[in-house]
Amino acid sequence: MSSDQDGGRGASEPTFEAGGERVAPSGVNLWANTDHAVAYLRERESIPHRADALEVLCELLPPAVTRVLDIGTGDGSTLALVLSARPVAEGVGVDFGEEMVRRARERFAGDARVAIERHDLDDPLPADLGEFDLVVSSFAIHHLAPVRQRALYAEVFDRLRPGGRFVNAEHVASPTEELHQDFLAAMGRTPEQDDPSNRLVGLEDHLTWLNGCGFVNVDCFWKWRELAVVAGDRPASQTGDGKGPQ
Repeated sequence: MSSDQDGGRGASEPTFEAGGERVAPSGVNLWANTDHAVAYLRERESIPHRADALEVLCELLPPAVTRVLDIGTGDGSTLALVLSARPVAEGVGVDFGEEMVRRARERFAGDARVAIERHDLDDPLPADLGEFDLVVSSFAIHHLAPVRQRALYAEVFDRLRPGGRFVNAEHVASPTEELHQDFLAAMGRTPEQDDPSNRLVGLEDHLTWLNGCGFVNVDCFWKWRELAVVAGDRPASQTGDGKGPQ
Protein backbone atom coordinates (compact mmCIF):
# COMPACT_ATOMS: atom_id res chain seq x y z
CA MET A 1 0.00 0.00 0.00
CA SER A 2 1.16 3.54 -0.47
CA SER A 3 0.43 6.82 1.18
CA ASP A 4 0.63 10.47 0.11
CA GLN A 5 4.28 11.44 0.19
CA ASP A 6 4.91 14.97 1.31
CA GLY A 7 8.61 14.61 0.67
CA GLY A 8 8.23 13.29 -2.89
CA ARG A 9 10.20 10.45 -4.45
CA GLY A 10 13.85 10.05 -5.14
CA ALA A 11 15.35 10.22 -8.60
CA SER A 12 15.25 6.44 -8.97
CA GLU A 13 11.92 4.89 -9.96
CA PRO A 14 10.90 1.33 -9.03
CA THR A 15 11.36 -1.14 -11.88
CA PHE A 16 8.93 -3.86 -12.91
CA GLU A 17 10.54 -7.27 -13.33
CA ALA A 18 9.33 -10.46 -14.95
CA GLY A 19 7.45 -12.59 -12.45
CA GLY A 20 5.58 -9.68 -10.97
CA GLU A 21 8.02 -8.10 -8.51
CA ARG A 22 8.22 -4.33 -8.34
CA VAL A 23 11.67 -3.49 -7.01
CA ALA A 24 12.28 -0.37 -4.91
CA PRO A 25 15.50 1.61 -5.25
CA SER A 26 18.12 0.32 -2.83
CA GLY A 27 17.68 1.66 0.68
CA VAL A 28 14.34 3.38 0.11
CA ASN A 29 11.93 2.88 3.00
CA LEU A 30 9.67 5.86 3.59
CA TRP A 31 8.10 4.10 6.58
CA ALA A 32 11.06 5.21 8.67
CA ASN A 33 9.68 8.72 8.13
CA THR A 34 7.08 9.66 10.75
CA ASP A 35 5.26 11.99 8.36
CA HIS A 36 4.82 9.17 5.85
CA ALA A 37 3.41 6.82 8.50
CA VAL A 38 1.04 9.45 9.85
CA ALA A 39 -0.16 10.28 6.33
CA TYR A 40 -1.10 6.62 5.87
CA LEU A 41 -3.04 6.60 9.14
CA ARG A 42 -5.00 9.63 7.95
CA GLU A 43 -5.98 8.06 4.65
CA ARG A 44 -6.30 4.34 5.36
CA GLU A 45 -10.05 4.34 5.97
CA SER A 46 -10.55 5.68 2.46
CA ILE A 47 -8.49 2.94 0.77
CA PRO A 48 -10.87 1.00 -1.49
CA HIS A 49 -11.79 -2.45 -0.14
CA ARG A 50 -9.34 -2.33 2.77
CA ALA A 51 -12.25 -2.93 5.14
CA ASP A 52 -13.33 -5.93 3.04
CA ALA A 53 -9.87 -7.46 3.39
CA LEU A 54 -9.90 -7.02 7.16
CA GLU A 55 -13.40 -8.49 7.37
CA VAL A 56 -12.14 -11.63 5.63
CA LEU A 57 -9.09 -11.72 7.92
CA CYS A 58 -11.46 -11.77 10.89
CA GLU A 59 -13.63 -14.46 9.28
CA LEU A 60 -10.53 -16.67 9.10
CA LEU A 61 -9.71 -16.44 12.81
CA PRO A 62 -9.72 -19.83 14.54
CA PRO A 63 -12.63 -20.37 16.96
CA ALA A 64 -10.30 -20.47 19.96
CA VAL A 65 -7.28 -18.18 20.20
CA THR A 66 -5.17 -17.87 23.32
CA ARG A 67 -2.18 -15.93 21.95
CA VAL A 68 -1.86 -13.86 18.77
CA LEU A 69 1.08 -12.10 17.12
CA ASP A 70 0.49 -9.11 14.82
CA ILE A 71 3.44 -8.53 12.48
CA GLY A 72 3.88 -4.89 11.49
CA THR A 73 1.17 -3.87 13.91
CA GLY A 74 1.36 -0.14 13.14
CA ASP A 75 -0.91 1.66 15.58
CA GLY A 76 -2.45 -1.66 16.64
CA SER A 77 -5.73 -1.36 14.72
CA THR A 78 -5.68 -4.89 13.30
CA LEU A 79 -4.61 -6.38 16.63
CA ALA A 80 -7.52 -4.55 18.25
CA LEU A 81 -9.93 -6.08 15.71
CA VAL A 82 -8.61 -9.57 16.47
CA LEU A 83 -8.79 -9.09 20.24
CA SER A 84 -12.31 -7.73 19.94
CA ALA A 85 -13.31 -10.92 18.14
CA ARG A 86 -11.31 -13.16 20.51
CA PRO A 87 -11.39 -11.29 23.84
CA VAL A 88 -9.77 -14.01 25.94
CA ALA A 89 -6.62 -13.97 23.80
CA GLU A 90 -3.35 -12.30 24.70
CA GLY A 91 -1.76 -10.19 21.97
CA VAL A 92 1.73 -9.18 20.92
CA GLY A 93 2.34 -6.53 18.27
CA VAL A 94 5.70 -5.78 16.64
CA ASP A 95 6.66 -2.78 14.52
CA PHE A 96 9.84 -0.83 13.82
CA GLY A 97 8.40 2.68 13.58
CA GLU A 98 8.80 4.78 16.71
CA GLU A 99 5.58 6.72 16.08
CA MET A 100 3.57 3.59 15.28
CA VAL A 101 4.82 1.83 18.41
CA ARG A 102 3.97 4.87 20.50
CA ARG A 103 0.43 4.96 19.12
CA ALA A 104 -0.05 1.22 19.59
CA ARG A 105 1.09 1.40 23.20
CA GLU A 106 -1.25 4.33 23.72
CA ARG A 107 -4.15 2.36 22.22
CA PHE A 108 -3.57 -0.57 24.57
CA ALA A 109 -2.53 1.37 27.65
CA GLY A 110 -3.84 -0.44 30.71
CA ASP A 111 -4.70 -3.61 28.77
CA ALA A 112 -2.73 -6.37 30.48
CA ARG A 113 -3.44 -8.74 27.58
CA VAL A 114 -1.25 -6.80 25.15
CA ALA A 115 2.47 -6.23 24.70
CA ILE A 116 3.84 -3.96 21.95
CA GLU A 117 7.46 -4.52 20.97
CA ARG A 118 9.69 -2.40 18.74
CA HIS A 119 11.38 -4.65 16.20
CA ASP A 120 12.78 -4.20 12.70
CA LEU A 121 11.30 -6.94 10.49
CA ASP A 122 14.46 -6.92 8.38
CA ASP A 123 15.85 -8.92 11.31
CA PRO A 124 14.61 -12.36 12.40
CA LEU A 125 11.73 -12.44 14.86
CA PRO A 126 13.08 -12.24 18.43
CA ALA A 127 13.50 -15.61 20.10
CA ASP A 128 11.77 -14.42 23.26
CA LEU A 129 8.43 -13.73 21.55
CA GLY A 130 7.34 -17.29 22.32
CA GLU A 131 4.72 -19.38 20.54
CA PHE A 132 1.32 -18.43 19.18
CA ASP A 133 -1.79 -20.18 17.90
CA LEU A 134 -2.49 -17.26 15.54
CA VAL A 135 -0.25 -14.88 13.59
CA VAL A 136 -1.76 -12.04 11.56
CA SER A 137 -0.42 -9.20 9.45
CA SER A 138 -2.11 -6.48 7.43
CA PHE A 139 -0.39 -4.64 4.60
CA ALA A 140 3.06 -4.64 6.16
CA ILE A 141 5.22 -7.54 4.98
CA HIS A 142 5.43 -6.26 1.39
CA HIS A 143 7.80 -3.51 2.52
CA LEU A 144 10.52 -6.14 3.05
CA ALA A 145 12.82 -7.48 0.36
CA PRO A 146 11.28 -10.60 -1.20
CA VAL A 147 13.98 -12.89 0.19
CA ARG A 148 13.19 -11.54 3.66
CA GLN A 149 9.45 -11.95 3.11
CA ARG A 150 10.03 -15.63 2.33
CA ALA A 151 12.27 -16.07 5.38
CA LEU A 152 9.69 -14.37 7.59
CA TYR A 153 7.02 -16.84 6.46
CA ALA A 154 9.27 -19.66 7.66
CA GLU A 155 9.80 -17.89 10.99
CA VAL A 156 6.03 -17.53 11.38
CA PHE A 157 5.63 -21.25 10.77
CA ASP A 158 8.19 -21.98 13.47
CA ARG A 159 6.44 -19.66 15.96
CA LEU A 160 3.02 -21.24 15.46
CA ARG A 161 1.87 -24.02 17.71
CA PRO A 162 0.73 -27.20 15.92
CA GLY A 163 -2.68 -26.44 14.40
CA GLY A 164 -2.02 -22.68 14.50
CA ARG A 165 -2.97 -20.33 11.66
CA PHE A 166 -1.31 -17.51 9.75
CA VAL A 167 -3.54 -14.91 8.05
CA ASN A 168 -1.94 -12.16 5.96
CA ALA A 169 -3.86 -9.31 4.34
CA GLU A 170 -1.30 -8.21 1.82
CA HIS A 171 -0.45 -5.94 -1.10
CA VAL A 172 0.65 -8.17 -3.98
CA ALA A 173 2.04 -7.44 -7.43
CA SER A 174 -0.08 -7.20 -10.54
CA PRO A 175 0.97 -9.62 -13.30
CA THR A 176 1.70 -6.72 -15.69
CA GLU A 177 2.67 -3.07 -15.53
CA GLU A 178 -0.58 -2.11 -17.26
CA LEU A 179 -2.61 -3.79 -14.51
CA HIS A 180 -0.50 -2.05 -11.89
CA GLN A 181 -1.27 1.30 -13.46
CA ASP A 182 -4.97 0.36 -13.47
CA PHE A 183 -4.69 -0.41 -9.75
CA LEU A 184 -3.15 2.98 -9.05
CA ALA A 185 -5.96 4.66 -10.98
CA ALA A 186 -8.57 2.69 -9.00
CA MET A 187 -6.86 3.92 -5.82
CA GLY A 188 -7.04 7.50 -7.06
CA ARG A 189 -3.27 7.81 -7.38
CA THR A 190 -0.85 8.81 -10.09
CA PRO A 191 2.35 6.87 -10.89
CA GLU A 192 4.26 9.65 -9.12
CA GLN A 193 2.40 8.79 -5.89
CA ASP A 194 3.36 5.12 -6.01
CA ASP A 195 5.20 4.14 -2.83
CA PRO A 196 8.85 3.32 -3.60
CA SER A 197 9.01 1.38 -0.31
CA ASN A 198 6.84 -1.38 -1.78
CA ARG A 199 8.56 -4.68 -2.64
CA LEU A 200 5.61 -6.41 -4.24
CA VAL A 201 5.60 -10.03 -5.35
CA GLY A 202 2.86 -11.94 -7.14
CA LEU A 203 0.10 -13.81 -5.38
CA GLU A 204 1.36 -17.15 -6.65
CA ASP A 205 4.73 -16.48 -5.00
CA HIS A 206 3.04 -15.95 -1.65
CA LEU A 207 1.12 -19.21 -1.97
CA THR A 208 4.25 -21.08 -3.10
CA TRP A 209 6.21 -19.73 -0.14
CA LEU A 210 3.53 -20.76 2.34
CA ASN A 211 3.32 -24.28 0.91
CA GLY A 212 7.11 -24.53 0.82
CA CYS A 213 7.35 -23.61 4.50
CA GLY A 214 5.06 -26.51 5.42
CA PHE A 215 1.73 -24.73 5.78
CA VAL A 216 -1.39 -26.66 4.79
CA ASN A 217 -4.84 -25.47 3.70
CA VAL A 218 -3.07 -22.65 1.90
CA ASP A 219 -5.23 -20.43 -0.26
CA CYS A 220 -6.06 -16.92 -1.35
CA PHE A 221 -9.36 -16.29 0.40
CA TRP A 222 -10.06 -12.84 -1.06
CA LYS A 223 -8.59 -10.56 -3.71
CA TRP A 224 -9.29 -7.16 -5.26
CA ARG A 225 -6.71 -6.11 -7.81
CA GLU A 226 -3.45 -5.88 -5.78
CA LEU A 227 -5.02 -6.44 -2.37
CA ALA A 228 -5.31 -10.04 -1.18
CA VAL A 229 -5.82 -12.20 1.89
CA VAL A 230 -3.76 -15.38 2.07
CA ALA A 231 -3.71 -17.91 4.89
CA GLY A 232 -2.39 -21.29 5.91
CA ASP A 233 -2.27 -23.61 8.90
CA ARG A 234 0.61 -25.31 10.64
CA PRO A 235 -0.30 -29.00 10.65
CA ALA A 236 -1.65 -30.32 13.92
CA SER A 237 0.71 -33.28 13.66
CA GLN A 238 4.01 -33.19 11.84
CA THR A 239 6.98 -35.18 10.66
CA GLY A 240 10.18 -35.06 12.62
CA ASP A 241 11.62 -32.20 10.56
CA GLY A 242 8.73 -29.93 11.54
CA LYS A 243 7.63 -29.41 7.95
CA GLY A 244 4.37 -30.83 6.72
CA PRO A 245 1.76 -33.29 7.94
CA GLN A 246 2.38 -36.94 8.63
